[in-house]
Amino acid sequence: MSLPDYLPILFLIILSTVFALASMLAASKLTPKRVTEAKSQPYESGIVPETGLDDRERFPVKFYLVAMLFIIFDIETVFLYPWAVAYGDLALFGLYEMLVFVGILLVAYAYVWKRGGLEWAE
Repeated sequence: MSLPDYLPILFLIILSTVFALASMLAASKLTPKRVTEAKSQPYESGIVPETGLDDRERFPVKFYLVAMLFIIFDIETVFLYPWAVAYGDLALFGLYEMLVFVGILLVAYAYVWKRGGLEWAE
């Protein structure tokens, strides 16, 4: 392959870099800068501390469970896309492998559902 074959990729990299930098510059110049108590706290997790900040305070387990579930099902999506693109080359073997993968995830999903991990209200 020669250099002209890589020009579209180089153009895409340059264009995306310029867009990202222009977006950050526009956001820094156009957004209001109001300092509030919530913005001054060391973290913004959506959980308001009820007492003074202390190293012994912990987030609820539900917070971590939701984060882990999101990562698991996000990874599933990341694996499903390339499989769908290469499905024609993988043939029946690829189908069986993906059925095993999705089956394992369905078992995990059923376990989380049975244990109440998807109940959002307390």
